[in-house]
Amino acid sequence: MVGASHPVPVTPASPVVPSPRRPTGNGGSAWERTRWWYESALGWPTVPGDPVRLRTGVRFDVLDVPAGAGYATLERLDRIERQDRTERQDRTGRPVCAGPAGRAGGGSPAPGFPVAVRGGRMLLLVAAGAAEELPGLLEWLEWGSLALGMTALGAGGTVDAPLAPPGPAGLPPRPPERDGLHGAAVWLRPPEPGCEVESSLPALSVPGRTGTALDLARLVHTLATQCHRFRITASGPPRARPVARVG
Repeated sequence: MVGASHPVPVTPASPVVPSPRRPTGNGGSAWERTRWWYESALGWPTVPGDPVRLRTGVRFDVLDVPAGAGYATLERLDRIERQDRTERQDRTGRPVCAGPAGRAGGGSPAPGFPVAVRGGRMLLLVAAGAAEELPGLLEWLEWGSLALGMTALGAGGTVDAPLAPPGPAGLPPRPPERDGLHGAAVWLRPPEPGCEVESSLPALSVPGRTGTALDLARLVHTLATQCHRFRITASGPPRARPVARVG
């Protein structure tokens, strides 16, 4: 019949499947917790896949040096900072206390930037763009003609992510071998969630730059000196070093 209505077939709606949830810091494997810590707690970009790798050149660059040279550099920088504090105290007559992130209140900073170790190498986080400056900086410091065993990772690079420090959002309390983490990089001096990590990273001193981060030229010169010494004495008996810790 003309004008008669006919029922229109209705296709059943497909069930809505929720998107897979990214694991939080309270569950998942050690690598999932590590990835969550970097992406959510620190806001650092990672590369898909396991083991977790961090993208360099975005929030930071990395100087990769022999661990022995790295330890010697940190020891020397710490010693210089203690001497500077003592001299300032002598001038003012007041104690100079270390401030947040290892900085000395009222003077030059203690070298409180993040540092990690993996096997016989040390990874020192520096300001983004430092990797590009390194060759010219070594030439200017008259270290460019020597093989130092120092490399830099910058824009477009990746580096193994050190294990997240222990804690509510960190690694599970079980042996690392259970998750295939044996031999992974670990933090000697981890970044602090909730803090502006970039402000602590060594960078070139330029007019108008604010903050109390260690000068990149000073760090590179000290590293180059210790790398050169490390190469010369590499055939000698190993020097005892502190045991790296996670956190």
